[in-house]
Amino acid sequence: MEGRAVAPGAGTIVNALATERGSAFAIDVETVATVELTDDGTVSSEIADAPSADTTLIERTARLAIDRFGADAGMDVDSIGFRVRTESDVPIASGLKSSSAAANATVLATLDALGVTADVDPVDAARLGVEAARDAGVTVTGAFDDASASMLGGVTVTDNRSDELLSRETVDWEVCLYTPPERAYSVDVDADACDSIVSMAELSTELALDARYGEAMTVNGFAYCGALEYPTGPLIDALPQADGVSLSGTGPSYVAIGGPDALDSIETAWGERPGTVRRTKTRTDGATVV
Repeated sequence: MEGRAVAPGAGTIVNALATERGSAFAIDVETVATVELTDDGTVSSEIADAPSADTTLIERTARLAIDRFGADAGMDVDSIGFRVRTESDVPIASGLKSSSAAANATVLATLDALGVTADVDPVDAARLGVEAARDAGVTVTGAFDDASASMLGGVTVTDNRSDELLSRETVDWEVCLYTPPERAYSVDVDADACDSIVSMAELSTELALDARYGEAMTVNGFAYCGALEYPTGPLIDALPQADGVSLSGTGPSYVAIGGPDALDSIETAWGERPGTVRRTKTRTDGATVV
């Protein structure tokens, strides 16, 4: 019994650290998960091209899905084991929601292996991945904003205190990503450093709820670069050409949206900095079984 699913990464519109309300949008970079169920209770997991990476999240995600829905598939949950493997072009610890993509792909692949995908609401599937991320200790806020954007596609705005979806809209944007060489893990961020920018985070959220996404991104980007001590240079590089530009997640990546000519200019400017620059686009469809 095997299942396979894919989930996109995402970029930040509003980081939820300061207020626990956040917003994100799906981008066309993907994580694929394959889950094979076993009947002897054994568990194994692997992240392709990262043999030493921590697999706690994907294991916890698969286990929660089995425990929650295995009985619905007529199985003895206590005896079910699994093998899970993920492959991704979302860089780990880059701010591009690799954890949310991995959890979403693993949830859907496990549900596919159980044969119950059609019975589970996608929002509830995203919440299950968020629960696993909290259990695994890889998130501060629960990251329902990131998980919902990855699961559903488009732009989502959420309240991460209650894992409530406040709004969702499909968008069609060109996107430029800049990822410096360093890596940053969300759980290591000093959340208290964001207390001073609560008013800016609230403004960004209200802008996002008003569908003024580019403005929300830019306010968020400058506020969080200040709070988390990231350079604002990449933001300045993107202005005024970009429709919106922000630090993505807790960094170190930056994300800009705009027309092709604007992104050509931004790509050139960011290309002079150390790291990787990538062009992509938004995703209107989210995670899915393949």
